[in-house]
Amino acid sequence: QVQLVESGGGLVQAGGSLRLSCAASGIIFSIYDMGWYRQAPGKQRELVATITSGSRTNYADSVKGRFTISRDNAKNTVYLQMNNVKPEDTAVYYCNADHYRRGGFWGQGTQVTVSS
Repeated sequence: QVQLVESGGGLVQAGGSLRLSCAASGIIFSIYDMGWYRQAPGKQRELVATITSGSRTNYADSVKGRFTISRDNAKNTVYLQMNNVKPEDTAVYYCNADHYRRGGFWGQGTQVTVSS
C-alpha cells in the first residue's frame, strides 16, 4: 500500500533551521507531484510548497526566500529545508503526493514547533 512517512520535525528556536523529509513507498515516485502542507491549531490546512514531477517549484508567499523544497527520485524522498523559522511556522507539516490520474495521498504529519 501507499505510505508517506514524514520525519525531521521537532522544537527549534526562532531564526534556526530544520529539514523535513518524506519517504514514499507504494507509488511510482518520479511521476507524482509532491508537496508540503501545514496546519496550525484552529486553522485550515494550507499549502507550503510544491514540486512537480519535472521539478518545478511553487511556494506560499509566507515562506518564499526561507524554505526550499527538493526531491530525490532515487531515494523516493521529498525534502523541505526550513531556514530562518518564525513562531508562526509552528504547525503540523504534512507531505502530499498527487497525480492527475492516480489520485493523491497524505502522510501522517510531523510537528514543528518554533519557540520565540
